[in-house]
Amino acid sequence: MRVVEEFPFKFTEVEHFWIPLPDGTRLAARMWRPDSERPVPAIVEYIPYRKRWGTRHRDEPMHRYFAGHGYAAVRIDLRGSGESDGLLLDEYTPQEQQDGADALAWLAAQPWCDGNLGMIGKSWGGFAALQIAALQPPALKAVIAVCASDDRYADDAHYMGGCLLTENLVWGSVLFTLSATPPDPQIVGPDWRRIWRERLDRLPLYAQRWLSHPTRDDYWKQASVSEEYSRIRCPVYAVSGWADGYSNAVPRMLAGLSCPRRGLIGPWAHVYPHEGVPGPAIGFLQEAMSWFDHWMRGRELPPTPMLRAWMQQYVPPAEAAAMRPGRWVAEQAWPSPHIQPRELPLAGTRTISTPLTVGQAAGAWCGFGVEGDEPGDQVADDALSECYDTLVSQPMEILGAPLLRLRVSCDKPFGQLLARLCDVAEPGSLRVSYGVLNLQHRDGHEAPAPLVPGRVYDITLRLNDCAHAFAPGHTLRVALSTSYWPVVWPERESFTLTVYEAALVLPVRPPTPGDSGLADFEPPAQAHGVTFNDLETPIVRRELTRQGQTLVYRNVIDAREDGGPALSRLEPIDLEIGHSIMEEMRVTQGDPGSAVVEVTQEVVTRREGWHAHVRTEHRLSTENGALVLRASVETWEHDIAVFSRLWEERFPP
Repeated sequence: MRVVEEFPFKFTEVEHFWIPLPDGTRLAARMWRPDSERPVPAIVEYIPYRKRWGTRHRDEPMHRYFAGHGYAAVRIDLRGSGESDGLLLDEYTPQEQQDGADALAWLAAQPWCDGNLGMIGKSWGGFAALQIAALQPPALKAVIAVCASDDRYADDAHYMGGCLLTENLVWGSVLFTLSATPPDPQIVGPDWRRIWRERLDRLPLYAQRWLSHPTRDDYWKQASVSEEYSRIRCPVYAVSGWADGYSNAVPRMLAGLSCPRRGLIGPWAHVYPHEGVPGPAIGFLQEAMSWFDHWMRGRELPPTPMLRAWMQQYVPPAEAAAMRPGRWVAEQAWPSPHIQPRELPLAGTRTISTPLTVGQAAGAWCGFGVEGDEPGDQVADDALSECYDTLVSQPMEILGAPLLRLRVSCDKPFGQLLARLCDVAEPGSLRVSYGVLNLQHRDGHEAPAPLVPGRVYDITLRLNDCAHAFAPGHTLRVALSTSYWPVVWPERESFTLTVYEAALVLPVRPPTPGDSGLADFEPPAQAHGVTFNDLETPIVRRELTRQGQTLVYRNVIDAREDGGPALSRLEPIDLEIGHSIMEEMRVTQGDPGSAVVEVTQEVVTRREGWHAHVRTEHRLSTENGALVLRASVETWEHDIAVFSRLWEERFPP
């Protein structure tokens, strides 16, 4: 990563300022503003992750870069997060969206702003940018949405193919913990205790809300911009990575939107592409500047295809990868007229009732590029699955979503089907894509219907979009299973599927001469950023162990060896901070009701005269067929307990 020291513009950093909203609420914001005598356009990032310390490490290198090139860069905390007023009651609420539009209007009216605004964001910030664009605020001229989704039910951290993701609880516990953490007294003053107590008293159990909506109802449709793509009229640049959890949204938005649009999918995990892991990383900030320069400054935009994607090649499977071999390919339109479906019959009737241990090499639902996130060698999972193998005789590249068409019956009124597409060669089986379907959702996610045991159904299972080059002599493998723990919550009890017919439909992309010369991204570059000085050695570890017939996954993030958060120091704001996450997921072979997910998190913030400590616990299990969610929060000030609360919620099968 090249760190840029000299820029066309000098700029001033504003550590904190308030953005007033029409109802009197104030949003906390941070800004990097060029030292310019003339008004300038602004680039806005709008997220709940605490500008003060939560994303400071990534905010400064990016927003300083924008400011150095003549943009006012503004980082805003949502209502009820960080030091902003109010309460954060849920994801992506109408209030949040209106707040964002109101904040844009206020910024556009400031004397230092020329009235032209762009929005950029990763994950929540990308969602927010799309949702606010759908409100059509007049000052918003362009959006860059990174690692974000247009469909909150089909492609987010809660459900996949109608099946509950364990990430629902993990992500819910993260948001819960951040919401329980106090604002900084240096910003809000002596009123910080009252604000903290109000947030604790009104703290939502986010996972409970999401578990209460197991189908694609109005709750999920609200803020899913896929419901009405035509509402978005400003230009959209949609970006993701194949190791991210949101890559499906990029081709879907290119096909659905009618505004000017571009798509980019690299090999990356859930990170900005200039930090891209697995690599190669690219000069994404330069790419973003080119996009915003065109739509906000009227500068020429270099001719670029509608979609650029990293065509991945086989690599020995590993749970972490610094680089993924491949090349850039391009499509001028999406859906592409050059990509043609190729159907491969998968012969033979199969009976499937796989062990609950299938999924041990799954990796994370959404990787962040750290050890253990990537899917490992699939050989062990393949051995427990029903596999259909096809020898690859000629080079074949695919780009898009593989489809699996089956005729299937089940011996219970419920069931789930998991399919993995693998590239098998020496030394292992590499997962290329996968998909999962709750069979009660076979006709859609809005009105599930029980299966009739023994009846044969025609099923289509869509796998995640992918780009992969299969080499001659390799084996293309479709592996079917009835479980995928710990990514997907298992069914309430064991069941057996019978597959009578099956066919794989691949989106085959022929060689395209126009692909040559597309690796024209500049090398990654950014401005200098802040350094968090470790006061204690943080542990990041993912491990799998067996205790008899029980499979146990443990994931430890930024904890000390003896437990609790490892502290680091943020010198510019005189703050010591630590946030640890400890996950444990257990299931006993042959007993779907034994599935348990437990997440414990702790946050410590302290400086002289201020010491706050938050501990939260979440546990999801099954009792008599019902899901049971238990949660707790405890807080301390200077080791004196100040708040505690317990929750227990049940969800019928």
